[in-house]
Amino acid sequence: MTIDPDQISANLKTQRVGKKILVYRSTSSTNDVAAEYGRNRENDGLAVFAEEQTAGRGRAGRRWESGRADSILCSIVLTGSVPQHHLLCLACAVAVAEAIGPAAAGNHAKIKWPNDIMLNGKKVAGILLESKMGRGGSLCIVGIGINCHQRPDSFTEELRATTTSIDIESHSTTDRIALARRLLTSVDHWLEVAQESSKKVIERWSELSIQLGQRTALVFNGAKFAGHCIGVDPEKGLILRLDTGGVRMFDAAHTTIAK
Repeated sequence: MTIDPDQISANLKTQRVGKKILVYRSTSSTNDVAAEYGRNRENDGLAVFAEEQTAGRGRAGRRWESGRADSILCSIVLTGSVPQHHLLCLACAVAVAEAIGPAAAGNHAKIKWPNDIMLNGKKVAGILLESKMGRGGSLCIVGIGINCHQRPDSFTEELRATTTSIDIESHSTTDRIALARRLLTSVDHWLEVAQESSKKVIERWSELSIQLGQRTALVFNGAKFAGHCIGVDPEKGLILRLDTGGVRMFDAAHTTIAK
């Protein structure tokens, strides 16, 4: 089913996020399109969807692969007030996980810090936040990709062991319009929560984290570290009690979770 902006926007007119919606059959990157619309401050909350991206990207410049009409490919324009970048990242991760909800034998989507959403231990969605400064003020673009209709053979052999889709895990066909509506409502809600209380965001993030309380290995500025994950700080990042002793924080900009 093709994504229909009118069907998505039903009952969203009072929200900040999603009161304006655009859908492209194909574009290079929804984040790039959203950035152009973000030049106009009145486009705060605009959601840009695409059925296909020819140059979609993920974190650290990685390419985001998706077939036509297989996914939710969405970028949200935020030209107004937003929480600090790191808290916004946590809030968006919570929002996406809650929008996907229970899909794999009743198991809820979980968060793998900093920007991956997991089902049954495999990546089902990712988030890319990009911030820009212009003459009119700051602009933040929240890019979200959710795998919906992919089958196992949709992925390369290398990705098959680590990547999945909602259809694969739920053994059903995802209603992308309903999912898109839940996504925009969830992002709108958690954006409001983040502006009022960082504590509530961190609490919910902690409930959905697959790393909290677990041993985690990561690479920070080219050096490897491992330890027990004991929390997250909105500004300073993932908090580990290191195997070598002591507690250290690792910010998202310079950190990659080891496979």
